[in-house]
Amino acid sequence: MAYQDAFGAKRTLQTSQGRVAYFDINALEAQGIAQVSRLPFSIKVLLESVLRNVNGYDVLAEDVAALAHWRPDPGEVNMPLKMARVILQDFTGIPAVVDLAAMRSAMARLGADPNKINPLVPADLVIDHSVQVDVFGTATAFLANVDREYERNGERYAFLKWAQQSLANFRVVPPGMGIVHQINLEYLAQVVMSQRQDDETYAFPDTLVGTDSHTTMINGLGVVGWGVGGIEAEAVMLGQPYYMLAPKVVGFKLTGELPEGATATDLVLTVTEMLRKHGVVDKFVEFYGPGMSKLAVADRATIANMCPEYGATIGFFPVDDETLAYLRLTGRDASLVDLVERYTKAAGLFHSDRTPEPHFSERLGLDMSTVAPSLAGPKRPQDRVPLSQAKGSFLAHLTKPTSEQGFALKPQDLDKRQAVHWDGSRPSFELTHGAVAIAAITSCTNTSNPSVMLGSGLIAKKAVEAGLKVPAWVKTSLAPGSRVVTDYLKAAGLTPYLDALGFNLVGYGCTTCIGNSGPLAEPVAQAIEQGDLVVASVLSGNRNFEGRINPHTKANYLASPMLVVAYALAGRMDFDFATEPLGHDSDGKPVYLKDIWPSQREIQETVHKALDSEMFRHEYGHIFEGEERWQALPTSEGELYQWDPESTYVQEPPFFQDLTLEPRPLRGIAGARVLALLGDSVTTDHISPAGDIAANSPAGQYLAGKGTPRRDFNSYGARRGNHQVMMRGTFANIRLKNLMLDGVEGAYALKLPEGEQATIYDAAMRYQAEGTPLIIIAGKEYGAGSSRDWAAKGPYLLGVKATIAESYERIHRSNLIGMGVLPLQFQGGQNARSLGLTGREVYHVLGLEEGLTPSKELRVVARRENGTWVRFTAIARVNTQVEVDYYTNGGILQTVLRRLVKEG
Repeated sequence: MAYQDAFGAKRTLQTSQGRVAYFDINALEAQGIAQVSRLPFSIKVLLESVLRNVNGYDVLAEDVAALAHWRPDPGEVNMPLKMARVILQDFTGIPAVVDLAAMRSAMARLGADPNKINPLVPADLVIDHSVQVDVFGTATAFLANVDREYERNGERYAFLKWAQQSLANFRVVPPGMGIVHQINLEYLAQVVMSQRQDDETYAFPDTLVGTDSHTTMINGLGVVGWGVGGIEAEAVMLGQPYYMLAPKVVGFKLTGELPEGATATDLVLTVTEMLRKHGVVDKFVEFYGPGMSKLAVADRATIANMCPEYGATIGFFPVDDETLAYLRLTGRDASLVDLVERYTKAAGLFHSDRTPEPHFSERLGLDMSTVAPSLAGPKRPQDRVPLSQAKGSFLAHLTKPTSEQGFALKPQDLDKRQAVHWDGSRPSFELTHGAVAIAAITSCTNTSNPSVMLGSGLIAKKAVEAGLKVPAWVKTSLAPGSRVVTDYLKAAGLTPYLDALGFNLVGYGCTTCIGNSGPLAEPVAQAIEQGDLVVASVLSGNRNFEGRINPHTKANYLASPMLVVAYALAGRMDFDFATEPLGHDSDGKPVYLKDIWPSQREIQETVHKALDSEMFRHEYGHIFEGEERWQALPTSEGELYQWDPESTYVQEPPFFQDLTLEPRPLRGIAGARVLALLGDSVTTDHISPAGDIAANSPAGQYLAGKGTPRRDFNSYGARRGNHQVMMRGTFANIRLKNLMLDGVEGAYALKLPEGEQATIYDAAMRYQAEGTPLIIIAGKEYGAGSSRDWAAKGPYLLGVKATIAESYERIHRSNLIGMGVLPLQFQGGQNARSLGLTGREVYHVLGLEEGLTPSKELRVVARRENGTWVRFTAIARVNTQVEVDYYTNGGILQTVLRRLVKEG
């Protein structure tokens, strides 16, 4: 569709590529429409999108005026955003592509053109979430893990290869290339896009949504982008605007610079703690201040990456000189760097030390010189622990109640020891509480940062030279987010030292950070189970929720790659680095962490020596080709995917099977039962885990019934293209606590009225057979964590019609609406406990039959087992009219599909 210049804001600009056209938001101020020059930079970028895309249909001139008048308390200003592109990873991207293929099949059944289902905006999918650390600590670990990856995922990869060949505007980065966010940062992101239209080239800001909550990492490069559910990403790919309310913007002022010994990881853990305490859910965070110039883009990207952990929608750093320097470093074309500089300066989107402070909704600040070496854990990323207090904190958490993120051990259990017996190849030893079972350099959060990666290599070098070794019970691994990392580690001469400590390359992918840590050595795992020990993982990732990293590690700590190496050497969490030596050198002299910790100058000198732009140009010059195994994969051909009914990886989902051209009228929810009564901070890891499939679980039994050997079960994340597996895996987290069952952990429900304990899946199927609708009741921050559309799809397929929670994570709330599940919110500080709800009641939600409006107050009545009633009101967290339309149609994809069919 041609751009309309509704406000006379079109301008032209001379660049090294020639003359380009652009839409200048400053024209709105020149015309007296609104003062935009002091808007936060992030709001300016979104205003440009609305201004450029005015079409009189789904983006209106009134939308431009409303957003141009953004105020620190913006009120109900709806933003219809046409994003420039979409990124996906294979765990959350597979179901999105499966849905697109299913929509093509539905279009064919309805007599419409299947080729209408194509991405209309560029979409890139990076296969990075499937590699698992099966083999570690050897020179052949990488090749062995890749072999197992293809064995497990051949069906999925063949399906994605079909999509790459059959869908227009869709690219796939094959396995073994890196992690989506690091590849986005180092290669895919343009900062400023250019597009040919109406015989002109238009320049505009690079904006995106991604099917991963850590899409925000790109905010560190000056690109506005955030994570959404796969359902919403599909709608954006199909040309629909992304609708959201204009947010409050929290200005975070950075001053000073990091002191000696502190890293960008320590900084982000400090920022996460501060912002989580302040409260930034549904808000933008924008960084500014003189400290900005002290942070390279790699440091900024680390902070932006953990935006979901501090709860904001984005954590944005405007374009500045550091942005341009990073584009040059990573081998981007000189013409692109020129375009970025000229366009952002002309459009008022370039930040410098002379830039007036924008008008923010709220302000925080941090003097970076106060940042200290830190970890976060043992169960949440916002629970920062200074390194100097880490030993005491861990020991205290052993006996703290679970409500305080502790492990509730009794005093008599604190001194437990369990012998580990090898097969004679190694000496035996004893494990205790606090043993570090996993030490993983993993995740784009930190592997995108050369300073901390080379810093970890320097620590390894000094440790090896001092004769230090890693204890036998520690599973070590190195899984960078791009191949450039191993290039510069090799150039710096540090790879042999990391290898010597067991940090051999295991893969280029997310691995441990998302739960693909792989099994522990069998004798170690047996000892942990037999002794019921609280052992730990230390990883350079962004999430450490219980049950996520590995089923055997109850305590999980986030740390810099440098501290990962340090804890691998220490071998335990109850270790004081200031007073306890890591070992002794050949002369018997004790070696402390301070003796092997490199200085900032040493790190920076190594960075300058080892890193150059040619590495990036070389590695990214063939990023979409893949290696021989990818190229040899056989796949389906044609515009319609040929569904294989015997496949256990890819099945046509039932979402569109009985779709009618008109939606059914809304009705209230009557006679509903509670499937699960949950507490606070129930994450998408609890609702739709990504990890291993247990043999005795409903999903495991399904796979076994299909003839799948146990070793090939793979993970839930890898099987997200099969709804039969995923609905059986809904709420299958081993640490889930359904409060309807006292003292029981795992995927269990109380089937009523019989009062029988059953798996959640089995109970849901019995309720479905009886025609009984279901609801979920939860506490605060329901659906926090990774963006997973299966955390909404799974409950939907189980028969859940509504959730009632104290508060919701932004993406999960949106995903529920996108699947036609109604998110309700308790009012006035009420919750299940204050209302005396036990989950045994029969529920009725009243008022839907009268019509749904944004944020409508609905009546909920519940009949107790003794015949008495509980009555309360709840807000429908359907925030906009567009979301009302989605819910009315039964979901966002049904809305789009009906629209495309009607358009003919």
